[in-house]
Amino acid sequence: MTERQTNSSEELDPVEEFGTSPRHGYQGDRQAKETAPAMPTSLTIAISREAGSRGGSIAQRVGTKLGWQVYRQDTLEYIAQEGNLRQDLLENQTPPARTWVEENLDRLLKQQNLSRHPSVLDMARIILSLGASGEVILLGRGAGCILPARTTLHVRVMAPLLDRIAYMAQWLRLTPEEASAQVNLRDGRRAEFIETHFHRKPADVYQYDLLLNSSLLGEETCAQLIAQAARAKVEAMTGGSESD
Repeated sequence: MTERQTNSSEELDPVEEFGTSPRHGYQGDRQAKETAPAMPTSLTIAISREAGSRGGSIAQRVGTKLGWQVYRQDTLEYIAQEGNLRQDLLENQTPPARTWVEENLDRLLKQQNLSRHPSVLDMARIILSLGASGEVILLGRGAGCILPARTTLHVRVMAPLLDRIAYMAQWLRLTPEEASAQVNLRDGRRAEFIETHFHRKPADVYQYDLLLNSSLLGEETCAQLIAQAARAKVEAMTGGSESD
């Protein structure tokens, strides 16, 4: 895989405006096996999505409901490529957070669940640095494969293929044939990225906390369910109570 493929192995989703409609193998008991330190005091939401399933719009709605910042794939890649931003993020960590990040990286590498490609390691360090404080929503870039299950709500947004093709055709003003090619291309690139660098398959349902069909539920209901699940998982983590 080339450097360009690694840094941008999938095409970006069409730009989605919040609140609008269109214009691998089984990993076993992840929580029981994880030995990563439990430094974060709050949760991170990692959203994986099929192309055209409206995962970006749903992530924005969840961010609004919870008051959490959303980092889309393009934002994560921008941070990784801009030296000053990356340096600021990494240098502004507290010593315990820095230790937590490096221990989690070491754990992933020892378990052979993370490739040693330099750009992938850089992205993993950025994702872990954001997850160290919690209360963020990360869209794509294998965030759910990188962050520990105990402090992460790992969500998969899906939709029937024909619905995703129709959505993509509306967003990009493509013919059905062109939209179908785009959906297949993006899904293929995402699957290749996850399988190559994290040794998982996106279609493996057992790695996710929550699977949502956005065609049946709609964006708003999907967002409500994710926010509700996040509050419940935070409560389970902290032993406290989260108000709605």
